[in-house]
Amino acid sequence: VQLVESGGGLVQPGGSLRLSCAASGRIIHITSMGWYRQAPGKQRELVATITSGGDTNYAHSVKGRFTISKDAAQNTADLQMNSLKLEDTAVYYCNADLTAWTEQGTYVAGKDFWGQGTQVTVAS
Repeated sequence: VQLVESGGGLVQPGGSLRLSCAASGRIIHITSMGWYRQAPGKQRELVATITSGGDTNYAHSVKGRFTISKDAAQNTADLQMNSLKLEDTAVYYCNADLTAWTEQGTYVAGKDFWGQGTQVTVAS
């Protein structure tokens, strides 16, 4: 199973970015996908999650500015980030809670599937 993020970059305060995460491999079912972020010197924190049923959860700091969406057929989850602030600067990681078969035929399940991260820098 592999999660690949894209869409990070440099943006001015007040600007927008859209992050995308694609899950690939022999996936059986994705229960939820989410975005987390880690700023320098800080712990990784939840940004937003979305379940297979479409239920969403957001960190208080991004409510009303960020929107998470998914495409179940493509196994993707996007994060639309608007009205970006300096404090949104971080490495953003995609996470998935899923079940899958490994290439070796082993059944795997759980929440510990992460992408490599994509840098988002908000600066003037």
